[in-house]
Amino acid sequence: MFCWLSRLFRDLSRSTGRTTQPIWGSLSRSLILSSQRSIPELSSFVARTNTCGELRSSHLGQEVTLCGWIQYRRQNIFLVLRDFHGLVQVVIPQDESAASVKKILCEAPVESVVQVSGTVISRPPGQENPKMPTGEIEIKVKTAKLLNSCKKLPFEIKDFVKKTETLRLQYRYLDLRGAQMQYNLRLRSQMVMKMREYLCNLHGFVDIETPTLFKRTPGGAKEFVVPSREPGKFYSLPQSPQQFKQLLMVGGLDRYFQVARCYRDEGSRPDRQPEFTQIDIEMSFVDQTGIQSLIEGLLQYSWPSDKDPVMVPFPSMTFAEALANYGTDKPDTRFGMKIVDISDMFRNTEIGYLQDALSKPQGTIKAICIPEGAKYLKRNDIESIRKFAVDHFNQCSLLGKLRLECADLLEARGVVLRDPALFSFLWVVDFPLFLPKEENPQELESAHHPFTAPHPSDIHLLYTEPQKVRSQHYDLVLNGSEVGGGSIRIHNAELQRYVLAAVLKEDVKLLSHLLQALDYGAPPHGGIALGLDRLMCLVTGAPSIRDVIAFPKSFRGHDLMSNAPDSITPEELKPYHIQVSWPTDSAKKRAR
Repeated sequence: MFCWLSRLFRDLSRSTGRTTQPIWGSLSRSLILSSQRSIPELSSFVARTNTCGELRSSHLGQEVTLCGWIQYRRQNIFLVLRDFHGLVQVVIPQDESAASVKKILCEAPVESVVQVSGTVISRPPGQENPKMPTGEIEIKVKTAKLLNSCKKLPFEIKDFVKKTETLRLQYRYLDLRGAQMQYNLRLRSQMVMKMREYLCNLHGFVDIETPTLFKRTPGGAKEFVVPSREPGKFYSLPQSPQQFKQLLMVGGLDRYFQVARCYRDEGSRPDRQPEFTQIDIEMSFVDQTGIQSLIEGLLQYSWPSDKDPVMVPFPSMTFAEALANYGTDKPDTRFGMKIVDISDMFRNTEIGYLQDALSKPQGTIKAICIPEGAKYLKRNDIESIRKFAVDHFNQCSLLGKLRLECADLLEARGVVLRDPALFSFLWVVDFPLFLPKEENPQELESAHHPFTAPHPSDIHLLYTEPQKVRSQHYDLVLNGSEVGGGSIRIHNAELQRYVLAAVLKEDVKLLSHLLQALDYGAPPHGGIALGLDRLMCLVTGAPSIRDVIAFPKSFRGHDLMSNAPDSITPEELKPYHIQVSWPTDSAKKRAR
């Protein structure tokens, strides 16, 4: 390529009589820089020549300088040095002239940070380690520096050493040194970068930061409150940038995205915590199909190369079909065991409780067929299933939970139902726009959020039977977990005002800014948010989203490392014009 370009510029120079050297120099520099960018330079700007994991037989004879942590030492002859990139074996010099180097490397505790310089040499024949990428070579050390000594650790930095989650979170900075956490966080970074490339460089999206100090919004999850210095005035941390991204569409930005921090004042679960991250997206002049195609392409483009490729388009299923066949709106479609309606088989039954069920409006009898269940399930398993059914009897999602419980029991017996290497994406569509409130079924609440547009075919029902209206809301499900949700929005101010005031009985003054904006030429728009933490948890096969977040909160929403949330003194509270009302002893007991 360089020869061809050289001839081209030489010919141009002859024909024009002008020198092309500045152009050639500029172009050659850009080509070199471009080629360098394709392979990250991991040792630029720092006091090392190479990383511990990159050295191979091709580096034999090279003088190198490495920095890292002492992973372990063997017989004061070898030590293994570790950094973010991998492991390498270092030969501790034994001759008298290198006594000072030997002293440093032999006396430094494990996990101390050292810098070594020396020569890359072959391991002696028969001593190669095929399990290590650097297993054919070792470093013959000439000089060494102890950069920082390590005190006795609360646990070993090895992935196979079992640690309680409490201990891991208390010493998170040590837990992060483990290979699995390093892999998870670096993969997360790579996927987010690919998502940015896809959205910004390939499809013209604009990355825009939105405020994290906002005001209370009606409905939805509980929000964190932040006091201000104005008496009686408080900010709220947004549970999503929903209003802002709609306002950006009104502002003509057309295509927005953000890696957004979101907050919900709710307890932690394996797949949820109080602060989390979304890939937040909004587009103007788009329909549901456009959003779905965008997300399918985004995931296909950013998917890790060490996983099976994502196949698109993703299958789609209505909310009603999901409930009927799987008993949940986020079905795991990696295995069958669908729910079947067997009502007709029992129309003439004399069994009292079955007759009673069928006599009720929309009463049905449903079952789950467990292939070879009699072969694999023992008597105590059947008893466990019966107890589970009794404990969850009054929940509409009973059969969906029972299906998963049966899958757990079968897999405990060695049956492979849910292949961990399989990623089964699914769109769930046609959700109801409203649901009865749990505490007061006579009133309605938004199934998604109050800005979701009704299905075009159902708009007439909004004014007569709102509980029957379907929405333009769509969820993305992966292996039985919701990893994304979005909708086409209401862009008409009058319709939005009616939904808020007449159907949801909300105070429209709280959203006066949005309603006003919709009156000023709002384009049709829609969007989606992908839960980055949950997505990465599934991609890496981690047991909890806390394994893909650098500094997560505990199950109770606490930071065990810094002891947040923490109390502050009455004196520090004075500027905010608030005071603490301490709970009574009985209230404390209830909280526990």
